[in-house]
Amino acid sequence: MKDISCKLLVIGAGPGGYVCAIRAGQLGIDTVIVEERKPGGTCLNVGCIPSKALIHAAEEYDRIVHLSSGKNPLGIRTTKPEIDLSQTIAWKDTVVGRLNSGVSGLLKRSKVKLVQGRAHFRDGKTVEVETETGRQIIRAENVVIGTGSAPVELSSLPFGGTVISSTEALSLTAVPEKLVVVGGGYIGLELGTAFAKMGAKVTVVEAQARILPQYDAELTRPVSKRLQALGIDVMTRAKAKGLTKAGGALLVETESGSEVSLAADKILVTVGRRPVTQGWGMEELVLDMDGPFIRIDEKCQTSMRGIYAIGDVTGEPMLAHRAMAQGEMVAEIIAGHSRVWDKRAIPAVCFTDPEIVAVGLTPDEAQKAGGEIRVGHFPFSANGRAMTKLGEEGFVRVVARADNHLVLGIQAVGQGVSELSAAFGLAVEMGARLEDIAGTIHAHPTQGEAFQESALKSLGRELHI
Repeated sequence: MKDISCKLLVIGAGPGGYVCAIRAGQLGIDTVIVEERKPGGTCLNVGCIPSKALIHAAEEYDRIVHLSSGKNPLGIRTTKPEIDLSQTIAWKDTVVGRLNSGVSGLLKRSKVKLVQGRAHFRDGKTVEVETETGRQIIRAENVVIGTGSAPVELSSLPFGGTVISSTEALSLTAVPEKLVVVGGGYIGLELGTAFAKMGAKVTVVEAQARILPQYDAELTRPVSKRLQALGIDVMTRAKAKGLTKAGGALLVETESGSEVSLAADKILVTVGRRPVTQGWGMEELVLDMDGPFIRIDEKCQTSMRGIYAIGDVTGEPMLAHRAMAQGEMVAEIIAGHSRVWDKRAIPAVCFTDPEIVAVGLTPDEAQKAGGEIRVGHFPFSANGRAMTKLGEEGFVRVVARADNHLVLGIQAVGQGVSELSAAFGLAVEMGARLEDIAGTIHAHPTQGEAFQESALKSLGRELHI
């Protein structure tokens, strides 16, 4: 095959990689992107998108089950529903397929060449790709590494058989009768909640003292309450030891040191993700590392000139929108623009029930950073729109400096609060002060009013509470 030369080579067509390539193409940069599987990476194919499709289907099913029980205040009655998970998964696959085609079309429109296959570095400027039609050599002036991450596998619970990762969980064609989730982080709780709503008996095993340890206890309390209402058993300070000798059950060491076995049709292991740094020839490069991650500077430049890294392979937070922002920035840097990476306003969203969204500093983080702070809470129980949706659980919380009222962080927990993440992120990004939020007219009746009310409360001017 004829060798390819280009100005920019992007390895990995995940959210960061394909956005980088598209933006580079828009800027007139001769760009090639290499992807072993389908465009879109983990997020589009086996992560963000399919999991949200499954969560939505579970929510719809749970809503109808609740209505069919006759125990609802809306006066709606219906017969008991059924769910055909195989059909749900087929629908999910059509959504993913449409988005795959969309990414491919955007790359083509931006005149980016897509090479399908596994990339392997020969040196810092040369990559060979094993394609279906043979070996393709690509030489580039600049390279962007966007190889992403993969589920962490426990040595005591290797994937296979009844032990599955989130990837396999999103392809199940039948709801397991008994599901044990190992790991009480956002991935485990999102999927565990979805399967519980579809009828599975779910148990969560978490090694730490509480679920969702990346969020503060005030934010996670409504989630814990909802898990209990759904009949999900949560075991904290508990360690998964492996399968029992007979199989079909998980052996768990409890906080007291005793061991219990949990019968399970499927054991979903969600204890984190690891950067993919093997299998693409990193050993041929001389890259500085930051623990298991590739070290980058404020321009996503690695320790080797002309080699950049973006997304999960560069560390936390492992979020698709972080990778996208980095990819766009790197493309503009290569085009000669002046850009630097600023991660202060990256929203983190947990699609549990209720949802959690967080941007910037929490009260504890702000206090540790020094200086006096103001914190304003507004509960959804006092928000008209939340009440009309039976979504009164949760609140909006704003954190600001006490001296100049600069907003340092915003958090919320409640039904549908993920859709408030853009407003929260914009406020922190633009350097808003409490008076800016309080003085912005928010549409009524919307849940967004709770954002304005939280700012008013922190100023001592609350109106609806």
